[in-house]
Amino acid sequence: MKTAEADILFVPGFRGSEPEHWQARWLAKLSTARWLTGMDVNRASKADWVGALVAATAQATRPVVIIAHSIGVIATAHAAPQLKGVAGAFLVGLSDWERPNLLPGVEHDFAPIPRDPLPFPSLLVASRTDPYCDFDRAEDFSYAWGSSLVDAGDAGHINVASGHGPWPEGLMRLAGFLPKLPVPGAS
Repeated sequence: MKTAEADILFVPGFRGSEPEHWQARWLAKLSTARWLTGMDVNRASKADWVGALVAATAQATRPVVIIAHSIGVIATAHAAPQLKGVAGAFLVGLSDWERPNLLPGVEHDFAPIPRDPLPFPSLLVASRTDPYCDFDRAEDFSYAWGSSLVDAGDAGHINVASGHGPWPEGLMRLAGFLPKLPVPGAS
C-alpha cells in the first residue's frame, strides 16, 4: 500500500503533539494525512478518544492507516473491535496506563489495557528506556495484539524530549510497513 491509497490518521499522545514532534512533521509531508480530532487531548477519557477514533475511521473514504503515539496507541487498542476500514496501525511509544501514577494527578479510565489481538496488521515501536512503559511490557502487549515489534533501543519516549523531532528512522520503518498492508481490490 502507498500513502496515496490510504487515509493516514495521526492519533497523538496525551496533550497532543507539538510542531517539532515527528507526528506533526510527518503530517505536513503526507498529503492524505490528518489529525484525529473530536476529543480533548488534555483529558484522558477513554470514551472520548475511542469515540473520536471510531467516528474518524467511519468517515474515511479509503483504507485507514493509523499512526499512533503514546495514549493514542492505547486508544487504538481500545477502539480496535469497533473500527471499520483500518488497513493497519503503526504504533509508537506505548504508554502503560496500568502503571500506578503513570502521570500523577491525571485521572483516566484507560486501564485495563486490552489484550485481544488487533483485527488489522500492526507494528509496535518500543524503546528500552521509555519512562512511560517498560520494554518487557511493550513486548508482552505486542505479542498479545499480534503486532510486529521493533526494538528502538535507547530512545526514551520517542518524542521531542528524547530527541526525536523528524525521526527519519521511524519514517523508514513506516515505509517498510506500508507495502505489507493489503490493498483493497488487489489480487
